[in-house]
Amino acid sequence: MLEVSHLTKKFGKVTANSDISFLLPDGSITILLGPNGAGKSTAIKSIIGFLKYEGSILVNHIPNKSLEAKRLIGYVPEFPALYPNLTVSEHLEFIARAYKLKDYKEYAKELLTRFELIDKKTKFGDELSKGMQQKLSICCALLPRPQVLLFDEPMVGLDPHAIKELKLLFEELKAKGASLLISTHMIDSVDTLWDETLIMKAGQVIAHVRKDELKQTGQTLEDIFFEKTEKELS
Repeated sequence: MLEVSHLTKKFGKVTANSDISFLLPDGSITILLGPNGAGKSTAIKSIIGFLKYEGSILVNHIPNKSLEAKRLIGYVPEFPALYPNLTVSEHLEFIARAYKLKDYKEYAKELLTRFELIDKKTKFGDELSKGMQQKLSICCALLPRPQVLLFDEPMVGLDPHAIKELKLLFEELKAKGASLLISTHMIDSVDTLWDETLIMKAGQVIAHVRKDELKQTGQTLEDIFFEKTEKELS
């Protein structure tokens, strides 16, 4: 479970996030949806603990910057940050050692096979294409089996097979009780995946949409998105 309360982040005089609050229950998929520059990545980076901010962020009731909480969070950044001198296998070994994982090799093999990287095990990070780097980044995030997963534009650069597998993984992780927060500006990439969607604009959450309630209105998520984001903020 992830609890974000009154998150505010400023860069000098610029407010990137303004008083954002939401709750991600166990076994749920929440979409952080908004145009470029809405503040989605800033919110993700605050949650993962990369940025200083005002407000409170708790992971299973534990402050997000504590070591205990960090062990519960998996993060896939928009731009993969790999080590150029480590091979694909060594990246996963590095994660396993950092998290003191035991009996991880079978799961690592399963992930590499699923994302078609098994034949790239000896390739170095800087030898991989952008799409392969993204897939390896996903494998590294999943290896410790985190309870809360943050994905920032995860499908950018992925091939159709990887997108299909990632969507299946989202559903599997949800079924196992994980909480997922997926940041994107591409509505069609997540249209069937979500339970709740937070629509952002200019650093604010301007709408909180629940899928079960949306079905009763006859509107689509795209309808709500353009209705909300094309209005001027008061």
